[in-house]
Amino acid sequence: MAAIGYVRVSTGEQDTALQLDALRKAGCEKIFEDHASGVRTDRPGLAQALSYAREGDTITVWKLDRLGRSMKHLIEIITDLDAKGVGFRSMTENIDTTTPGGRLVFHLFGALAQFERDLIRERTRAGLKAAGDRGRRGGRQPAVTPEKLEKARQHMAGGLNVREAAARVKVGKTALYAALKAETKSQSKS
Repeated sequence: MAAIGYVRVSTGEQDTALQLDALRKAGCEKIFEDHASGVRTDRPGLAQALSYAREGDTITVWKLDRLGRSMKHLIEIITDLDAKGVGFRSMTENIDTTTPGGRLVFHLFGALAQFERDLIRERTRAGLKAAGDRGRRGGRQPAVTPEKLEKARQHMAGGLNVREAAARVKVGKTALYAALKAETKSQSKS
């Protein structure tokens, strides 16, 4: 059974000394490091630590945020470790999934994270429905407003091509082509 450490700092200016000292003091025999933002998915040190860990080992971090990009990501990693029979320990938060109390705390974190995701999803749906009921649609506003479309039509009637007319009204030619096509479709339906 090996105690494996994982250390991460976000920038080159940050120092790993605090984390390394704490992990060594905690008995970590092998320590993997990353110098990368937590939001990055390509963290070779983490990948090495995860593949190095064997059943009965424990991966230890100084603080939870050193391991996962988000609560969801953290739960995924620790669930994968659990499936391999590998424990997880966070020193600062005093979480140790090799103990019944640590597993309970971690499962509570997972349940709270899922609850939060469900609340956000529910609020988003309710907000979209309320906006729809008021006649508002989500998404980006069209680049070509009716005023810009009319102005572009006047420029084209004056002899400019679509690219030139688009430049004059400060929209992309692709957006102008799409607006002209949409307008033609809506007129043919009428």
